[in-house]
Amino acid sequence: MSCGGVYTTSSSSSNEVLRGIHLSGAGAMSHESEHDLAMMVNDFLENSNSGGATDLTRYSSDSDSSFSDLLLLADKISYFKLAKNQYESDLLSVINSLALSINERDLDAGNSDLCNASCIRFALVKLLRLSGYDAAVCTSRWQGIGKVPGGDHEYIDVVHSNDMGSSERVIVDVDFRSHFEIARAVKPYDKILKSVPVIYVGSLNKLKQFLQVMVEAARSSLKQNSMPLPPWRSFAYLQAKWQSPYQRKFYPYEKNSNRNTTIPLEHKNCAGHLRRLHSSLLSEIEIERTLRPFNRGRREKLDKRRRSSFQ
Repeated sequence: MSCGGVYTTSSSSSNEVLRGIHLSGAGAMSHESEHDLAMMVNDFLENSNSGGATDLTRYSSDSDSSFSDLLLLADKISYFKLAKNQYESDLLSVINSLALSINERDLDAGNSDLCNASCIRFALVKLLRLSGYDAAVCTSRWQGIGKVPGGDHEYIDVVHSNDMGSSERVIVDVDFRSHFEIARAVKPYDKILKSVPVIYVGSLNKLKQFLQVMVEAARSSLKQNSMPLPPWRSFAYLQAKWQSPYQRKFYPYEKNSNRNTTIPLEHKNCAGHLRRLHSSLLSEIEIERTLRPFNRGRREKLDKRRRSSFQ
């Protein structure tokens, strides 16, 4: 759904980078958040330009070692995908089916001036609630700290009672892969990225594991091209999207409010987002169906490898 983390070092590149970050699932950003992000991008590009060969030499490494690291990280992603509990597995199947049932007529722009595929999330939440799930669209916001600028992000959560009788949140992100797109990715990284779930469904702890692995994979890929990891792909920045204070909403606009009947330009792009989501989901489901007989054996092998290599 996005052009994500692609960046260059030309003088006009900051606007292109910001546009890419907005499209990568960042949601509608506040003016303060956008300003902080713009400052971060400009500072990163200026440092990259002025660093010269001296700064870049520290990113040189043996390519065979880097590829081995990426292969190990790919195994970890495979394990994380297989390590879902029964509730998460069942919920993922439901969400995939509901997401594929959404059509363009279901997309409601609501009152927002900026949409950025928010209508897809609200359409999915509506279907989940009709199916009996306590689902909502969550908007998180955080203040900038150090090198991590302030920002906001939109995703879905589903609240349910666990075996202990307490409430538990399951995080749902409908454009999960876009958070990890980077420039000039090497082929092993592209392979890892394609193995990342199209829609993430799982706990915050499991989400953190995905983030840690993908940040390491991105750093390894960029290192092979003598490129530093951009701040908007750092673990702290990614983690802030889902672990910051948030507000839950069930509707794209408040009931009894005056709805905006003019469809914003950004919302008109959401039909394209929806088509790409459907295409990616169908491809992923077909691959999973093909691999299902092999995954039963892989689960045991990956578990043994995990115990030896995750220490």
